[in-house]
Amino acid sequence: MIRTTAAVAAAALAALAASPAAAKPEPERPDVLVVVAHPDDELFMAPAIAALAREGRAVTILFATIGDQGPGVTSLAKGAELGAVRRREAVCSAEALGAKARFAEGVGDGTLAATPQEPESPANRFLERLTDEYLALMPGLVLTWGPDGGYGHADHRMVSALTVQAVQALEPDIRARLLHVGIPTGTLPPLPQFSNWATTDPALLNQTIAYTPADLAAATKAAQCHETQFDAYSRDGMMAMFDGTMWQGKVHFRPAF
Repeated sequence: MIRTTAAVAAAALAALAASPAAAKPEPERPDVLVVVAHPDDELFMAPAIAALAREGRAVTILFATIGDQGPGVTSLAKGAELGAVRRREAVCSAEALGAKARFAEGVGDGTLAATPQEPESPANRFLERLTDEYLALMPGLVLTWGPDGGYGHADHRMVSALTVQAVQALEPDIRARLLHVGIPTGTLPPLPQFSNWATTDPALLNQTIAYTPADLAAATKAAQCHETQFDAYSRDGMMAMFDGTMWQGKVHFRPAF
């Protein structure tokens, strides 16, 4: 029997609709998990965090440590006293960005790279806490440091690597989109303190999160929280400087997978 053109077309459309390739992709789960090493690390992507929160996504910032070794610009003694203050600063900053702060309790500042292969190492303790936090939230998007750790900080590098390790071990149906934040080559602020920061070929930074002036204002408010780490001049101006150099209206990321 010869089938009409209309019949053939209808059959083809029916087959296409039934095929897995034609299925609409599942929407990304709304929660966002930001994984960083210390209070103030979130500032490196602060307006992106504010933008996601403004769009109605529940954002959690997981701090691997409370930054008790500082020292920043404070005269507070390293240890518990400084850590308690920096914890409060982290909560203040997260709230300014519309996020909530969580902490991987019991992981010492500056310890993540110490014998990470040992079962009870700080790295493995953090990996366990990160996995628990992830499974409790079931985020659709995870943001963290790139493998360079910004400027090579060992805790930053380890947080990046451990976040990749945690997410890549998950089953595909619960594995979040994982993005590494980065600085496009040629956009570093022209100041000596940024001379050792790593940059990334812009072609690799193919994911961006755009932000509004209100998001940038929220980021500036978040920076004001970190009084132990930056003087008043830096807190007032750093977000505008980053906006005018490396961000230019959007924070840059690249996919981990």
